[in-house]
Amino acid sequence: MTGANTAPTTGTNTGTGRGAGGVDRLRPGTAVTPLRAGLHLRGRRGSVTLEGSAAVPVVWGLLEEPLRSGRLAEFREGLEPGSAVRTAVDTLVGQLADHDLLVPGPPAAGNPDPTAAVPPGTAGAVGPAVARWIDATAGHPAAAAAALATARAEVLARDPASPLAAAAVRALEAGGLPVTRTPAPGLPGQRVLLTVRDAAGQDRVVAAGAVGPTGYVTAPGSAAQARADAAALATRLAAADAAGDGTVLRPHEVPGAFAALLAGAAAHRLLCAAAGLPDPAAEGDDPRLLPGIPAVLLADARPARADHHSWLGPERIDTDRRDVLLAPPAGLGEALRRIAVLGERRCGPLPGPLPGELPQLPVPLAACTLSGPVTGKAGTPRMLTGGGPRLDLARLELFCRAAELLLGEGAFTVGADPGHARGRALRHAAARRLAAAVPDGSAAVDPARWSGHPQLRHWWTTLTDRLGIAARLEVHRAAPSTEAYRAVVRRTRTGPARGPGPVLGEAVEATPGDAASFAAVAAVTAVCAAAAGAPAGRPRPSGGAVAPLAAAGARTAAWEDLGWTAGWLADLAGREEAFQHTLHRLFGAGLLVTPDSAPGLAPDPEPAGLLRSFGFTVLRTAEEAR
Repeated sequence: MTGANTAPTTGTNTGTGRGAGGVDRLRPGTAVTPLRAGLHLRGRRGSVTLEGSAAVPVVWGLLEEPLRSGRLAEFREGLEPGSAVRTAVDTLVGQLADHDLLVPGPPAAGNPDPTAAVPPGTAGAVGPAVARWIDATAGHPAAAAAALATARAEVLARDPASPLAAAAVRALEAGGLPVTRTPAPGLPGQRVLLTVRDAAGQDRVVAAGAVGPTGYVTAPGSAAQARADAAALATRLAAADAAGDGTVLRPHEVPGAFAALLAGAAAHRLLCAAAGLPDPAAEGDDPRLLPGIPAVLLADARPARADHHSWLGPERIDTDRRDVLLAPPAGLGEALRRIAVLGERRCGPLPGPLPGELPQLPVPLAACTLSGPVTGKAGTPRMLTGGGPRLDLARLELFCRAAELLLGEGAFTVGADPGHARGRALRHAAARRLAAAVPDGSAAVDPARWSGHPQLRHWWTTLTDRLGIAARLEVHRAAPSTEAYRAVVRRTRTGPARGPGPVLGEAVEATPGDAASFAAVAAVTAVCAAAAGAPAGRPRPSGGAVAPLAAAGARTAAWEDLGWTAGWLADLAGREEAFQHTLHRLFGAGLLVTPDSAPGLAPDPEPAGLLRSFGFTVLRTAEEAR
């Protein structure tokens, strides 16, 4: 007998050991669907398919009633040890335990009369409806029920009779808690605070409210954390609402159903926190949510919609906010997941790079906007545009560039992981110093060494033939007897003007072909962005710094040579570490400063702390340190 997505189970198992104690029961609410040669069981928090023998439904027919009634141990005692039936029962019970379909201990309310009413707040007891919910959800129902039975709730609102406050009171009372309504004149009209105090006097608080057409529910925390999160969310949502289509719901226009949705979600999160149950945000297996980061609920009134978003506010008071420190992303996909969270349109604290309506051919383009609500400074919003061989590469590069501008022009380098940040910083330092050096004709590299690179052929043809740009490409060795090269693409001047033309793109890489290719990509990006009305400016050369991250975990086919972006990135990744050592020896001595290497430095400005919490690397340059 096997379970879907599990290895075959034989012999002893966790279900057998627990069942022998006579307390295991099938989790209430578990549905069973018979199959031709098996069963499918699904509960609130897990599911499993058992198949492989026509005897599985027969064994289940014997086992179901003892499992639902909690008489598993008594049933097993009636089976001969070592018999085929006993082995099949133990195997099936083990699969149920592995998939969280068994619940240990007695029912949350003993065996309450379904028709009996239990007064809210009665010590040691919860109502039948709440007990069934706990049994279906909790790992230890009795402990969860005891926690709720001794808890007390409070709802704070400017107007305790407002629709949102009244709905919050009803939701908490439905959870079996006695509720106190408390006026709070200092709260905004469309915000409430829900508090649950346990027997030890510890408070857990969530905030719920609405800003325009959008509502929110914060993650459980202390009162100070909930207030801070609510204020920050309201500010972000107000900014997003102002940048939207202008639709605004006045306080008296907020639908009653919308208030009930927000209040119910807030009460649900708070009850789960008080009972030690998993947070509802973690139950949906939403791949957009980041493990280890608290989540807020955002809801739209029209059309009705609600979903959770990973979010860290600017004031991280509680330990679960203050001590968040994700490991660096393991690959490009994970880095983009985090960028999507940080740049979420409504609540993200940083600008999110997206393609929008920008053309994606001949080069993928993305853009983001740095504005007052993001930077905290008044002024005209600033649009950043970038491109790359692929859209995912362009989005990552643009995000890092936007974060660097928020931290301080030229003072910091941001990367998805330490290697990415070092690669970007070293390339920028090398390009800056080589550009300022006196030209040395002997350092020029023969075009025969780089003109045949497949990527260069593609991007140079795109620039000069498809886009019709007259340009010149030069490649120079960075230093004698070193494998480091700087390539520059300049627009060819027309008319009587003398001197070199404006730079369209530059790159610093380990081979002349790679440097020429990335410089050509940058030139195509600059031309296409300008044609789309979103000039890209002159970005930092970062090129192959992203290659190890992009190649991590990626499967490259044997036929994907340098002409394919995936093959090119894999080739670049293989020499990135050695190339960084070369650049550090030539240009990077004392360049990168970290807090542990310079303890006297002033704290980095935000959003440096936020970026590091999400696993990104922020490096300060030595020039800034001095």
